[in-house]
Amino acid sequence: MIFLKNDKKILSQEDRIDNFRELLDRSVRRYGEREAFILKINHKEPAEYRRIIYKEFREEVDRLGTALTELGLKGAKIGVIGENRYEWCLSYLAVTCGCGVIVPIDKELHADEVAMILNQSEAEVLIFSGKIFDKNLQDALKLNDTVRILICMDEERHEAENKEYFTIGELLQRGAQLLENGDRSYLDAEIDSHAMSVLLFTSGTTGVAKGVMLSQRNICADIESVTQCLDNDCTDSVLSILPIHHTYECTCDFLEILYMGARIAFCDGLRYIAKNVQEYQPTILMLVPLIIENVYSKIMKQASSNPVKRVAFRCMLWTSGGLQHIGFKNAGRKMFRQVHETLGGRLRLIIAGAAAMNPKISKDMNRMGFKLRQGYGLTECSPILCVSRDTGNADASVGPAMPRIEVKIVNQDKDGRGEIVARGENIMLGYYRDPEATAAVLKEDGWFYTGDRGYMDKYGRVYITGRIKNMIVNKTGKNIYPEELEEKLMKIPYILECVVWGDDDAKEDDTVICATIVPKEEVITEKTRLSMEDTQGIHDLIWKEVKKVNKGLPTYKKIQRLVIRREEFEKTTTKKIKRYLSNITKFLTSGDGNDSGSSGKAV
Repeated sequence: MIFLKNDKKILSQEDRIDNFRELLDRSVRRYGEREAFILKINHKEPAEYRRIIYKEFREEVDRLGTALTELGLKGAKIGVIGENRYEWCLSYLAVTCGCGVIVPIDKELHADEVAMILNQSEAEVLIFSGKIFDKNLQDALKLNDTVRILICMDEERHEAENKEYFTIGELLQRGAQLLENGDRSYLDAEIDSHAMSVLLFTSGTTGVAKGVMLSQRNICADIESVTQCLDNDCTDSVLSILPIHHTYECTCDFLEILYMGARIAFCDGLRYIAKNVQEYQPTILMLVPLIIENVYSKIMKQASSNPVKRVAFRCMLWTSGGLQHIGFKNAGRKMFRQVHETLGGRLRLIIAGAAAMNPKISKDMNRMGFKLRQGYGLTECSPILCVSRDTGNADASVGPAMPRIEVKIVNQDKDGRGEIVARGENIMLGYYRDPEATAAVLKEDGWFYTGDRGYMDKYGRVYITGRIKNMIVNKTGKNIYPEELEEKLMKIPYILECVVWGDDDAKEDDTVICATIVPKEEVITEKTRLSMEDTQGIHDLIWKEVKKVNKGLPTYKKIQRLVIRREEFEKTTTKKIKRYLSNITKFLTSGDGNDSGSSGKAV
């Protein structure tokens, strides 16, 4: 295996951290007077902001942690649920720097799912945002018998039957008084860096929730490795957009940013990304491909408003790529200055994670002068395993393994494709109270079996081709990976989303490859005369393009049935399609996708 030797930083002994308290100590020592957070406290124009320096943040962590300890919560499981905000970050570190185990919860979950996590984790406390204390959260608490204390991130009070109730503001005051009186129970608490400190319940796209146990050393090891791979420092600023309960956002856009001494601002919501990037002018954005693709689509739409502009823009992309190739690294930034201004004017680095990135979009964004880097990982890996670097990139690759992490491909087929496995200090402790599930993926020699299929080139760069669990096997034993076909289908301009799946057809006596398609309404209405109510016309339009894709596929991989779906697929909070909800036979049509076409039905 050959690794790319272009990792930016060498970590000194002082840079090594085993736990979050050491992370905060280091950041306060180095960046104490620098801004850690900028908070919008008044959304009316002109907006008002609160700026919090590292030293102040550390003081508030100690105050809240001291108050929680005084409530008898040492070692307790403490849930936290809410939107991306300062109080979420404060709660996370106050719990983990000497009090208990944090249990981050997705605010978009239904009441029964929230209750399941609270019950399964045996959470004694729930820290929540007042914005989501609605019927859903109240119903979740009715289904739970473990939570005895509620803590609101806001100053408002809610009905909380048979539970102690506090606000974070009250606890900060209480903790300050305790510290002033000499209470050092929290400050002097020993932290076991290798014990479970974070308990994350992840179902991903499979629908089966599992509790992932992470230690502080797991996460700190990942932070150290990410830092060596990325060109960021204390002069940077980020806009926190993705759900912060997710390890990708929490590790990379919160903890690693604090480690670097940079500044964090919080997005007001997906609808406000364009406004917020102008407002906060971030230098780094951590995103999922779907958001990047939406940004790219808007850029290209504006650049293609007439044929002359479209050709000129394409020529500029080609020219910028050539100039970058011969060493003019800032060519894209200068040539596409207007594009950069629409994204705040300071954005230089975009990290794409949590799903596959379209290689063409990656290449074009890099040519526009944005460093678009791809990462790959799983919650069980704290989460990052691989990330592309400044040099030696391949647009379709997620890059080589990060420093001090081993990645290899096992059970390879004749093309060198197999399961991706990884080993390193960042790998989870196991699944909570589920030794069988743990043993199935985490072997005694430390190798974690990701369940992802891919391959590695001679430079050690990793390519993801799909999930092994999604694999379709036909009657002759041929393997078909839906993600491979979906990538090809998504190049059709009329398709917004798609899911490829297999149906065991008794008539055909084989597994039929099917594709459920969500049409891209904007493109169809702009480029054709079709109405979105003309289901058959849309089906025929897309089927014509699918047949072109089929020409480049072996017979057993050809898409034989096409279904038109009007509603977008349900997704996880990191914008992955929930395949277990999408891959159902009611979306099938009776038509056959042969050369004469097939009938379609909107569902």
